[in-house]
Amino acid sequence: MVQDSYRHKGLRRKMVETLREKGITDANVLKAIDLVPRHLFLDSSFLEYAYQDKAFPIGSGQTISQPFTVAYQTQLLNVLPGEKILEIGTGSGYQSCVLLEMGAKVYTIERQKKLYEKTKSFLPTIGYNPKMFYGDGYKGLPLYAPFDKIIITAAAPEIPTELVSQMKDGGILVIPVGPRDVQTMVTIQKVSANEIIRLEHDKFRFVPMLENKAKD
Repeated sequence: MVQDSYRHKGLRRKMVETLREKGITDANVLKAIDLVPRHLFLDSSFLEYAYQDKAFPIGSGQTISQPFTVAYQTQLLNVLPGEKILEIGTGSGYQSCVLLEMGAKVYTIERQKKLYEKTKSFLPTIGYNPKMFYGDGYKGLPLYAPFDKIIITAAAPEIPTELVSQMKDGGILVIPVGPRDVQTMVTIQKVSANEIIRLEHDKFRFVPMLENKAKD
């Protein structure tokens, strides 16, 4: 039985205050993070640490990002209710749920088969139903394009042009770009098919985004 106790809610409120102190200013992002029970996404051995601002392993060599990273990327995405958002790297599904709480229509791709299956069966049990796909995130979802926004939750060596082409004009893509050890958070605003605006933000560390690899 999944539980979200008063204690969990209190710890979550403290975590939101920590994010505010670290510079997250978007009230809608903070509200969404306050609503999503992060402890349910972690192995029970990590329950006591669920509301610390840390990343944790979730299996298949993947992690659930630290709350600050989730909040930072989401804030850069400038989510508006009703927007169609593509997420590359479903992982535990935590980021998807934050976007859903903000009123977005979420399409999300995971390349690790076990993780995909685990998350696909878990999210509906806590009331979240993003549209989930198993496959290569580099290719995006051309059948469902165009998207208002795209968020990539794994490190990429460069901006995948195929994903930019699946965005509407005026859309925003948020992606950590750089080598394996450290990446720069980048936003790409698509002005038109021939023009983008690229802005660089702070440094982060993500697991790598692998091309042409969907794993069983």
